[in-house]
Amino acid sequence: MSAYFVAIKIETTNQAELDIYGQMAGPTLQGHPATPKAFYGAIRNTDGLAVEGAVIIEFPSFKEAELWYDSPAYQEAVVHRFAGAKYTTFIIEGV
Repeated sequence: MSAYFVAIKIETTNQAELDIYGQMAGPTLQGHPATPKAFYGAIRNTDGLAVEGAVIIEFPSFKEAELWYDSPAYQEAVVHRFAGAKYTTFIIEGV
């Protein structure tokens, strides 16, 4: 069953750190069965807190999503996301 990594950017706090993250994060998907479904496209905030953007990446299984997120390459990159913005992220199993 498919699973999705969802990243919701609430607020940018350090653009230079986000730029580093952006350069490092994409290549971490190589070797993982991942399909980007949404990547900071147009967004309309409808309910709740306003967000700056969102990313959705599909994986063939929950385990595959976890393997990518927990990979050394992504963990090296993600520290720059932590330093560059406030995000809510999660992995969710599809239907």
